Amino acid sequence: MNIIDVSIILIYIVMSVGIGIWISRKASKGLDDYFLGGKSIKWYFLGLSNGSGMFDVSGTSWMIGVLFLYGVKSFMFMWLWPIWNQIFVMMFLAVWIRRSKVMTGSEWILTRFGSDQAGKASHIIVAIFAIISTIGFIAYFFVGIGKFVTIILPWDLTVHLNGSVFLTSEQAYALLIIFLTTIYTVKGGMFSVVATEVVQYIIMIVAGVLIAGYAFINYTDIQINSVITPEWKNVFFGWEFETQWSDKFETFNRLIDTEGYKMFGAFIGMTLFKGFFASVAGPTPSYDLQRVLSTKSVKEAAYMSGFTNLILFIPRYLLITGIVVIALVNLAPELNANVNLTGADLELLMPKVVNLYIPVGIKGILLAGLLAAFMSGFSAFVNAGPAYIVNDIYKKYFKPVASNKHYIKVSQISSFLVVGLGVFMGFFADSINSLTLWITSALYGGYVAANFLKWIWWRFNGWGYFWGMVGGLIAASLQFVLDQNKGNLAAGTFLHDLSQVPSIYLFPLIFGMSILGCLLGTYLSKPTDMEVLKSFYSNVRPWGFWTPVYKQLKAEDQSFQKNNDFYLDMMNCIIGIIWQSSMILLPIYFIIRDYPKAGVALVVFLVTTTVLKFTWLDRVRKIEE
Repeated sequence: MNIIDVSIILIYIVMSVGIGIWISRKASKGLDDYFLGGKSIKWYFLGLSNGSGMFDVSGTSWMIGVLFLYGVKSFMFMWLWPIWNQIFVMMFLAVWIRRSKVMTGSEWILTRFGSDQAGKASHIIVAIFAIISTIGFIAYFFVGIGKFVTIILPWDLTVHLNGSVFLTSEQAYALLIIFLTTIYTVKGGMFSVVATEVVQYIIMIVAGVLIAGYAFINYTDIQINSVITPEWKNVFFGWEFETQWSDKFETFNRLIDTEGYKMFGAFIGMTLFKGFFASVAGPTPSYDLQRVLSTKSVKEAAYMSGFTNLILFIPRYLLITGIVVIALVNLAPELNANVNLTGADLELLMPKVVNLYIPVGIKGILLAGLLAAFMSGFSAFVNAGPAYIVNDIYKKYFKPVASNKHYIKVSQISSFLVVGLGVFMGFFADSINSLTLWITSALYGGYVAANFLKWIWWRFNGWGYFWGMVGGLIAASLQFVLDQNKGNLAAGTFLHDLSQVPSIYLFPLIFGMSILGCLLGTYLSKPTDMEVLKSFYSNVRPWGFWTPVYKQLKAEDQSFQKNNDFYLDMMNCIIGIIWQSSMILLPIYFIIRDYPKAGVALVVFLVTTTVLKFTWLDRVRKIEE
């Protein structure tokens, strides 16, 4: 690396840590200040912070690989997550969540199910979910950032002890970056996290624009079109995935055939099915939920969520498409010659392009931007996870009365403990990688059904929530065990055939098991106390099946009105998904020089933005606090 690039990266690190520490003095007033910024941070800063936290390195590497291989249709692979859960949060969930006035997602659960034994069971399982998933993500951050930084920085930091390797260079780099990020995150809480993430977002924007500009100026449409086909650029699809590549790139066609998405219509149908329930379930108890709870008001929670969607996708896909264009022109022939090409090989496209084809200066800014992406995601998790340890476990069950200074000290110790456990897991990633994947996939697999029902059905209670999470966890765990052991199963057996099914197609089975747990837990125990339900329903005002609760509230107050916005909210979500998709397709088509399609994407973006101004924004402005 050139000294200019190294200097840019070092300046960025010093600036980020310095800003985080400088602003940390604001976090000393209490837990509300420490974890939620005292609910005093401007909504647009929280939106920038939220978008920055979603701009992660590993996700960007994966998106580069799928766009390269599958072409423009690959943006629908993002629906697996599903990315449009942000649209559902924007349209109605942010308002519902923020009305609770609590600090964490598990504390929010108590407002729904009460504080009896059933409520405590639902509360504790969400807190455990949040803590374990945070530790798992930190382990992945540890492994990922070590490999990434080792590729881009020139120094060997291997540490030897008694003649043997004590720390590899990857581990040493990871420890250094994580230590620096943890210092300002732990010291300053939400204030430091948001301040540094806003700076990091600006750096990522600059990096995306520079890479897109470099690819646009240095590579012609003739060069690009000599590699890709019209089908690669086609956003529409049929039941089966059409041939994406010409005969001279047959290796890529074979790779597509082996990855399990050939029946593309069925795949999209299943992602839509999963996506709807996962999106209505709401954000998982991590940094995204913390941003909603940190806003000043219900109205600003909606503004923040809408702003997150607006600022995230165009700059991110400028960066992604810029790197893909450089890879298509320079690396496609080399990759096509690899007869054993795998999807994992395509995830190395980003470091290869950065090392070989990005000029001095731009490389330094890009690497600073990608490092910023890592630090944003990491600091967001480090801020969110310990809130559950302190507020939902320590304060609630061990020391309910103490000074703010004491709780902040416990919060800081919890942060170091969570980071330490995550790093410890990262050191043994080769041996516990399967365990970490099992934890994250099982927990998330069991999350959807229970968290969907909690909004829409009055009879659903704390035990239903608890056993629904457990049922989904067991089903998802069995699926994961099958997937990990499919090489050991006899061909032709039921278990072997089941293990070959892509996980997305098994979602109805996992969902069904979770629903069964929800229903059995609910009907084999008494309903939630009516006073708790009345308080929740009158405060949050969700739509759904709440008639008995509504009738009691109506009898007490004739002016009480139920939420009749289901169809309008769903219409807005459909428009919002189209709006979000146009923000992804616009930079892709522009960078690959398909101007007619870029023009269509721009028109769709402008039309959907205008419609949402009337159907969503004007309604948000009328919200009464």
